[in-house]
Amino acid sequence: MRLSNARRLAGWVAGSIVLGAGLARVARAAEILIGDAKSQPESLTMVQGGVLDGTLIVGSASSPYVYKVRPGSTVAEKFVDASSEAPGTFFFGMLADAGSGMLWTCQLTPVPDATPSRRHTALRGFDLATGAAKVRWNLPGENSTCNDLAVGPDKALYFTDTANGKIYRLPVGSAAAEIYLEHRTLMGVDGITFLDGVMYVNNVVFNKLYRIPVDADGKPQSPVDIWMDQPVKGPDGMRAAHGKLIVAENGSGKITALTVNGDRASVTVLKEGLKTPTGVEPAGDTIWIAERGAGKAVSIAMPK
Repeated sequence: MRLSNARRLAGWVAGSIVLGAGLARVARAAEILIGDAKSQPESLTMVQGGVLDGTLIVGSASSPYVYKVRPGSTVAEKFVDASSEAPGTFFFGMLADAGSGMLWTCQLTPVPDATPSRRHTALRGFDLATGAAKVRWNLPGENSTCNDLAVGPDKALYFTDTANGKIYRLPVGSAAAEIYLEHRTLMGVDGITFLDGVMYVNNVVFNKLYRIPVDADGKPQSPVDIWMDQPVKGPDGMRAAHGKLIVAENGSGKITALTVNGDRASVTVLKEGLKTPTGVEPAGDTIWIAERGAGKAVSIAMPK
């Protein structure tokens, strides 16, 4: 959408979104119902460039669908339909990668009649313009939880396996991922992002933030615990923006900004009172939030 079109849409509805040229702006805080109140949107991502520029893409943790919300719209349309997969299939992490023209996502399917409960997970890649399936890589093991994803400085895709304490790496052009790092402190690893070229991950089980250092050869080393000056509860989806880490706290209903200084981080609360926020996506002067407990994608202004 061109910026001139976005201006004509401004004021269309109180709370409507004006999106253009890859830049998201919000007239008022937006709330978009994703399908219905039971859709459980776990993660979301904003398309930057291409035919779907400015489109918000949102997954569902209660159904086999991924939705798209076009610029200027408040209606969620089905974009990916995985209903042909095994019963109970749903989606976690979402990441639009304009560089590869792919929508990367984590697809999870419960193992039927398993006690204790188990899930099989696949990394899925869909065409960012059409939603057509292009890549599938099944995580190994009898139980896995592909959760969140990030593109690194090397353009490779990195993603977390919460159940097994692993970070995987999918090299550019490869059809198979490899273990990047496996470590006992990563049991419960969830959000992953890069800030100034450095990988950070959080732990949704133990309420931790870690930096992943690398040696002279670029090999990952043991995670470094980052001390936070306020407690966080259930750190989930995480993205970097304006020199900070933006985190969804699913256990406290908050969105927080973490300012990292060495092995310490200061915590600033940006939004409270949300119903199980699980994903965040900074876009221009807006932060989009997956409010899983309300079935909505909501937005707040990016702090100055």
